[in-house]
Amino acid sequence: MLLLHRPVVLGLRQAFRSTPSRLCIQTCSTNDSLQPQHPIRNFSGDNCSTRGWKVMGTLLGLGAVLAYHDHRCRAAQKPPHMYTKEEVSSHRSPETGIWVTLGCEVFDVTEFVDLHPGGPSKLILAAGGPLEPFWALYDFHNQPHVRELLAKYKIGDLSPEDNVSPTLETSDPYADDPKRHPALKVNSQRPFNAEPPLELLTETYITPNPIFFTRNHLPVPNLDPDTYRLHVVGAPGHPSLCLSLDDLCKFPKHEITVTLQCAGNRRSEMMQIKEVKGLGWRTGAISTACWAGARLCDVLAQAGHQLSDTEAHVCFEGLDCDSTGTAYGASIPLARALNPEAEVLLAYEMNGQPLPRDHGFPVRVVVPGVVGARHVKWLGRVSVEADESHSHWQRRDYKGFCPSVDWDTVDFDSAPSIQELPVQSAITEPRDGETIESGDVTVKGYAWSGGGRAVIRVDVSLDGGLTWQAAELDGEEQRPRKAWAWRLWQLQAPVPAGQKELNIVCKAVDDSYNVQPDTVAPIWNLRGVLSNAWHRVRVRVAP
Repeated sequence: MLLLHRPVVLGLRQAFRSTPSRLCIQTCSTNDSLQPQHPIRNFSGDNCSTRGWKVMGTLLGLGAVLAYHDHRCRAAQKPPHMYTKEEVSSHRSPETGIWVTLGCEVFDVTEFVDLHPGGPSKLILAAGGPLEPFWALYDFHNQPHVRELLAKYKIGDLSPEDNVSPTLETSDPYADDPKRHPALKVNSQRPFNAEPPLELLTETYITPNPIFFTRNHLPVPNLDPDTYRLHVVGAPGHPSLCLSLDDLCKFPKHEITVTLQCAGNRRSEMMQIKEVKGLGWRTGAISTACWAGARLCDVLAQAGHQLSDTEAHVCFEGLDCDSTGTAYGASIPLARALNPEAEVLLAYEMNGQPLPRDHGFPVRVVVPGVVGARHVKWLGRVSVEADESHSHWQRRDYKGFCPSVDWDTVDFDSAPSIQELPVQSAITEPRDGETIESGDVTVKGYAWSGGGRAVIRVDVSLDGGLTWQAAELDGEEQRPRKAWAWRLWQLQAPVPAGQKELNIVCKAVDDSYNVQPDTVAPIWNLRGVLSNAWHRVRVRVAP
């Protein structure tokens, strides 16, 4: 008995002296029966041994409970496992596991992917990296119950060494480029060019700034808004203007919603026909924002410019330049620039915020209805000239040619510069190669036409163009001849019985009854621009 009593009592003494164990019992134990209800009395006579064994049983049980709770508390106090960013980034698929980070914490959300309310594809976009850039797009993530749900999947913390900011390589002209959203699908790093993923492209009518498609030709300048000046060359007999950002803000503020599209949007489809020179843009080189700034016509009028009987052009020069000092430049006709109805802006706000650096901070040109190449960013100089800009990107790029023209026979002087773009549409849901369930299929996408021409219809086919259905148009109502922004559209239709595959096609029609061509080959050109054939997506139907 004594041999049995001694270790138990010693263990109990240690347990009761341990502050964590006492705290653990107080906070974790919800069973009052674990606590002794009566003091231990002296015992004598024949029942003494029996009562002693009962007490010993109680003490042994209490000792086991104390030891278990003590073990749990000590385990909770152990430092979390540390992971490097490299380790996290290697977990990007269901096969390796889906890991993400939030702050300095690491989470394995593999089992939650299929339960994600926004769909698995949205969560997988963040796989192997931080959640913050994605949560910033949608405020509803920043709620207590979401944090509590995520906490269940925590597996450790990020290594402190991975929180150190990298040093800046001053010899690299791109070293000072801004940070980008990890969801962007990168087509080139230097200069940076990227498009939003289809899962997010048409999620909202207005494209969030962080995932707005980015088209840069040169390193991004880092400009000081306090010392920034815009030089506007005056008309003959009128002084030139040197405008600070504050000066520009004194002009009447004008706001418009405008879709920007790169001339090379959907170039990747032309690459499947024959080799072209250019970035392999998919369907995401297009985005929509609400822009605000001074109207170009007001600024030009203050500099003394007015319409003339002869053709003239407004030339823009950016503050981004290459190693030789050559800046990006472009031009638009003076008639468009001076027309108040054309609503050309010198924009300093994008979706209610100062322009992001990648999108022209502090001032850029926004030319509604015109190809993105003319929306010069980081604007430094404006002048009115008899000829269009002599910039390479105006004279020797962004022009369309006959499919038979190659790099040995091309004559850039023979073709006009692209200004207004043709009618366009594309499917963003479902994805090409995706497997869908039988029953109903939901098809979503965007449609837009240049020159302010409104999209009046989007036709969708589930059988490669044999039969068609009209999609429902969403988004803002469009003003005649001032339809500067896209229409989002969707169609919900039954999957034909017995079909194992769908060949989904869309085509848009604008208010001039322009319609997209059915195939790519007849519009192929050596630069891969103006790619606007019917957009096609093939999906499998689950048995």
